[in-house]
Amino acid sequence: MLNFIDGGVCAAQGFRAAGVHVGVKTHAAWKKDVALIVSDTDCAAAAVFTKNVVKAAPIHVDLAHLKDGRARAVIANSGNANACAPHGEEYAERMCAAAAKAIGCAAEDVLVSSTGVIGQTINIQVIEEGVPALYGSLEASPAASDAAAHAIMTTDTEKKEAAVETVVGGKTVRLGGIAKGSGMIHPNMGTMLCFLTTDCAISSQMIKTALLETVNVSFNRISVDGDTSTNDSCIVLANGLAGNVEITKKGPDYESFLTALRTLCVELAKKMASDGEGAKHLITCSVAGAKSEASAEIIAKSVISSTLTKAAIFGADANWGRVLCAMGYSGEDFDPDKVDVHFASAAGDIAVCEQGRGLDFDEELAKTVLQEHDVEILISMGEGGGACTCWGCDITYDYIKINGDYRT
Repeated sequence: MLNFIDGGVCAAQGFRAAGVHVGVKTHAAWKKDVALIVSDTDCAAAAVFTKNVVKAAPIHVDLAHLKDGRARAVIANSGNANACAPHGEEYAERMCAAAAKAIGCAAEDVLVSSTGVIGQTINIQVIEEGVPALYGSLEASPAASDAAAHAIMTTDTEKKEAAVETVVGGKTVRLGGIAKGSGMIHPNMGTMLCFLTTDCAISSQMIKTALLETVNVSFNRISVDGDTSTNDSCIVLANGLAGNVEITKKGPDYESFLTALRTLCVELAKKMASDGEGAKHLITCSVAGAKSEASAEIIAKSVISSTLTKAAIFGADANWGRVLCAMGYSGEDFDPDKVDVHFASAAGDIAVCEQGRGLDFDEELAKTVLQEHDVEILISMGEGGGACTCWGCDITYDYIKINGDYRT
């Protein structure tokens, strides 16, 4: 049994959340800019961070706080990345300390994240002054998760939130998450924050293993613009309140939990790709018949990352040559004369290339297919059993407008 449910990060037992405006975002007093997620009890915790050599201050703090594999809460702000800025780690620690004082736990049991403009000093005073009201707003409700989800948004136009329910060891287990991500999105974690909660009982080591496995097939398979941020973080907290026997090794219970975690994170990843800055289309590239899954992944990532392919989808232009071109420079060795390409959407499925050669297809039908919001690029390699799906979006005039004046 695996079902999507409501509740976001508050779907799992024992988790409360809140999101309020404190003044980090100075241009819009109605926009929430600080979020707090708190478990009623201590949690097994794990995180995955950006592979960018330049890392924001909160990541350095979180790495230290996660050495024991435990945590109780997450505090996060939008509007300022607290990256490459004066007093970065000091202010990140102060955010943790302010939250810990309100919660009544050690500062080391609080994790911290930031997102927004790089290189500017964060206004720590307004955050510290706002924490009591933030803590006072905590609720275990869908509305509270919604508030937290909105509080971490920057250029996002829609919140990213989901939750699932499954059975582990005969007990009902819930997992929920909120995320943000719209620009600077690329494999190796895109410019994203993601906070996951679960009431499953699972050890710190196994939750870390599950998160690593999951990130590789979800958040590391999306791309918006080829940029990998300084702040990318995916954090998971597991408080064990579901009452299942603690998962301490791989087996049926671990696989049930892993399937649920993957389902949740793929859903959140697709929401990010769909809401790429200025995007009008979600692009799903599915590669089948490759030599291996790894080979299929490299090829699919190359296609969704291709600026020319993204531009063609924006223009509803069935320029399949750009797909083959992106495959060709992916670095993978394959036989182009075995490649078939289809474009598909709710409006239909149209073959545009067979055995590496163009087909005489209906251009009007192809345009209709590509005008849908969700567009699929289906590639058959004819070389083996490897398969992979990656997600991206088109590139539009609005992407330039958004990023041309991002600081101002």
